[in-house]
Amino acid sequence: MKPDKVGDVRAFLESALPLAEAEDVTVSWYAMQIDDTTFGILDTAEDDDGWQAHLDGKIAAALMEKADDLLADTPTIESVDVLAHK
Repeated sequence: MKPDKVGDVRAFLESALPLAEAEDVTVSWYAMQIDDTTFGILDTAEDDDGWQAHLDGKIAAALMEKADDLLADTPTIESVDVLAHK
């Protein structure tokens, strides 16, 4: 994260909510600020195909398009298996 871009990253993530809401394959989507300069997105899908469709969608494309301007490093994407949930 580029320290002078915190507001821009926050605004980008907040503006992405309608895109997430429009994705039928995305079950849940959270944009979060972890500390002063660390942000994250947590999203879930019914299956791997849905998750891949989300990664191939508009939010990821917009983030990658703006990554050089907003972020100090390349964003990391990690996949996990949810073992239990409520």
